[in-house]
Amino acid sequence: MRFLSRSLIGLFLTGLTLGVLILAAGQAYRFSQQAAESQGNRRAPAERTYSVNVADIVLQDATPVITGYGNIASARLLELRTGAAGELIELAPDFRDGGAVSSGSLLFQIDPVDARLARDRSRTQLTEAEADLSEAVTALDLAQEDARVAVAQRDLWAQALTRQEDLRTRGVGTDAAVENAALSLAAADQTVVGRRQALLQAEGTLARRDTAVDRARIALEEAERTLANTTARAPFDGLLSEVDAVLGRRVSNNERLGVLIDPASLEVAFQVTNAQFARLLDDRQNLRPLPVAVTLDLGDIPFTAPATLVRAGAQVGEGQTGRQLYAQLEPGAAGVMRSGDFVTVEITEPALANVALIPATAASADGKVLVLVEGNRLAEQQTTILRRQGDDIIVSGLEAGVTYVTQRQPQLGAGLAVTAVRGDAGLQEIAMVTLDPARAERLIAAVEANTRMPVEAKERMLRHFRSGQAPEGMVARLEARMNTAPQTTTPTLAAAAQGVETISLTPERRDRIRAFVEGSARMGEEAKARVLTALENPEVPRAMIERIEARMGS
Repeated sequence: MRFLSRSLIGLFLTGLTLGVLILAAGQAYRFSQQAAESQGNRRAPAERTYSVNVADIVLQDATPVITGYGNIASARLLELRTGAAGELIELAPDFRDGGAVSSGSLLFQIDPVDARLARDRSRTQLTEAEADLSEAVTALDLAQEDARVAVAQRDLWAQALTRQEDLRTRGVGTDAAVENAALSLAAADQTVVGRRQALLQAEGTLARRDTAVDRARIALEEAERTLANTTARAPFDGLLSEVDAVLGRRVSNNERLGVLIDPASLEVAFQVTNAQFARLLDDRQNLRPLPVAVTLDLGDIPFTAPATLVRAGAQVGEGQTGRQLYAQLEPGAAGVMRSGDFVTVEITEPALANVALIPATAASADGKVLVLVEGNRLAEQQTTILRRQGDDIIVSGLEAGVTYVTQRQPQLGAGLAVTAVRGDAGLQEIAMVTLDPARAERLIAAVEANTRMPVEAKERMLRHFRSGQAPEGMVARLEARMNTAPQTTTPTLAAAAQGVETISLTPERRDRIRAFVEGSARMGEEAKARVLTALENPEVPRAMIERIEARMGS
């Protein structure tokens, strides 16, 4: 009995094991069939494309502009210093910081009493010196006359000596007479020497008196100049700065009382690089007199004045590079600009022919641009960057009409398939319809009654409807919603009912997606209408937005 029971148990377990194995084999077969069917139904993945903003190359003559920054200074600046010491007794009414004075007007005056007395003394000394000079001239005339008489007397005594010697030779005269005549001649010679010495003294006195007159005349001129320097007048029209003067103050000689600036001679000094400086030279390596626009930032109202490039600096400052340039401002700038203003300088270079102006984001650092070729694919083309102008660059090496990508993205490269989106896509092809008053009022009432529509979208639609013309698609979508409002719910409400995640969009993001959808050529009209209708709601499905932005390439 025990053997029989054990045999039955073993037979049961064997059957159970076989059943489990057959069930496992059936499940494995079923899973393999399902996998085969799913592999057969799966399609090959489509090539991913990116939406890129494109534009066409337009060859033109571009005028490069060099932008720099500098300071205004006056080429004509005069320090006002005192020409004499004394008390300030008079000041011009506008002798203060910022005061305007005209040429020849009185600036200040120092008490002239001391200077006038010094001038009168110098004039008296000149009169005395002139009188002494007159006496010296008369004394010289008398000395010359005495010398002439003494010479004549000496000649007579010489003749008398000769006659006495002749008489003695003939035996008529005596030795005593000859000796007396010789003594008289010697006395006459001594008199001549004395008269000559007196003449020399008279000539020396005359020279000294003449020098004294010159010295007195110079002293008088200095006194008169000192007297004139007690009064200061403006040598040119200008503005006063750094004024330090008050009536009654005693000043010393050559003391600084202010600075006079000529506003009609303003110029701007600014720095450029060596490469920019080389482009401003002509064939003879001389600086071109190019036009310059000088802009002073006055808050919301910038002031721009014309100027002309005139010269370059004589030397390069220590620790600096490039060149210091100077531009002469037109006289009209004096009414607004002042010395010391910080300004923006724009130099207009000679025009470049047959070049293209493209956004700086369209080219890499070495000048490579992505262009659109056959099959809506990208290719890389090398260009030469000639100038950088703010957010744009001037390049050469591209043919007219070539379509290029205006903004390079890290994921873009040669050979990729793209969807070209132009800046005006979806805007120029919008059809407008004219609304009759009854239809416009009905649409306006529907928009105003919609509490879920964003304020920006509502205002935009109301502007169209009140003007009597609106986009055809906008009217069709709104009227479709008006006709189906009682029976249907909005996509957002349906999505919320099904548990679909929704998000809020900023006005800029919403407008960008709307423009892409309206300009898309691959999206069906029904899909467009459905997406645009969803975009009119405050909340939109997140999955839908992510799919659209993925197609946009962002």
